[in-house]
Amino acid sequence: MAAITQPSTTSPAVNTSPFYSYQLRKFAVKAMVTMLAFIVAAMYLLPFVNMGLISVKSAAQITGNTDGNILPLSQDTYDYTDASGEVGTYEIYKVPQADGSLLDMALVKKGRQDSDFVNPANPEAGIVTVPGSWRTLEPVYALDLHFENFGEAWELINFPRLFFNTLTIAVVGLIGTLLSCICVAYAFARFPIPGKNVMFLILIGTIILPSQVTLIPTYAFFATIGWTGTWLPLIVPHFFANAYNVFLLRQFFMTLPRELDEAAMIDGAGPFRVLLSVIIPQAWPAIISVGLFHFIFAWNDYFGPLIYLQGKPALVPISVGVQVFNFQYGPRPELIQATSLMAMVLPLLIFVFAQKVFMRGVVITGVDK
Repeated sequence: MAAITQPSTTSPAVNTSPFYSYQLRKFAVKAMVTMLAFIVAAMYLLPFVNMGLISVKSAAQITGNTDGNILPLSQDTYDYTDASGEVGTYEIYKVPQADGSLLDMALVKKGRQDSDFVNPANPEAGIVTVPGSWRTLEPVYALDLHFENFGEAWELINFPRLFFNTLTIAVVGLIGTLLSCICVAYAFARFPIPGKNVMFLILIGTIILPSQVTLIPTYAFFATIGWTGTWLPLIVPHFFANAYNVFLLRQFFMTLPRELDEAAMIDGAGPFRVLLSVIIPQAWPAIISVGLFHFIFAWNDYFGPLIYLQGKPALVPISVGVQVFNFQYGPRPELIQATSLMAMVLPLLIFVFAQKVFMRGVVITGVDK
């Protein structure tokens, strides 16, 4: 008689090798870091998503949306031509059927005891009378985007003029910042100036000096020479370098080998030629980073234009113009959000397209030779 073999009840062997454990831990760490980064990014981007949704809503959608739906939805409608040839637009509701299902139907005639409906999918069937109050029926909503808010805000705020003002202030100031900061950083990085380190520390120390401390004497100076009410106080100071930008450029210049300077000098190049032909071609990441920093600062600067351009609405940049627009059209949040989005478009595009060079410049400028 053959022996009966019992099935094995032992569990399959678990891989406990060190390499497998290492890979498992590595995967767990990556998964946790990815999840954390996703949560942080979602929390950071959530206000911008809400801004975009509000900008494409109508005033009725904002005030009438009491069910907590954040999407720009409006009740769906259907255009129906009755027997007399009259065309009407009717709201669509979910109407219960005899089999218990729900059918989307347009309400063509409201009544207390019963109402008349028409099926948008089969209008040839004609009018269908449904007993019961139509007020108990659930409306059918559809996505309804109002991109005309951007056109209306564009006209009301005179956006082309604000854009021109802001771009002029930012670009001219950018030129002055790059010219002055490159020259000062080059001097600190290469020239044997007596007391250079002490002067550099004093320059860096001005970073912690609050702007409110120098506000009154600076304004008094510009008012004395008659520059208030013009763009000059917002542009000319940038032609005299900035401690933060000088620090970034100087740190980058010091990472460049001096042997390149010496080789150029052997060929007869002077300090200015070395700067143009040796330093600048290798320092584009840092220069672009400094340019982006200044452009974003000038684009978002609100306090300076507010002080120096009082009473000059034709000269104000976007930051001041948007704030004035907010005061005037406070009850129209859809226009306010549309204006804010339009003001963010250009800096956002510049950062996206220059992100690779920008990040490289920020990383390298923190490394000393």
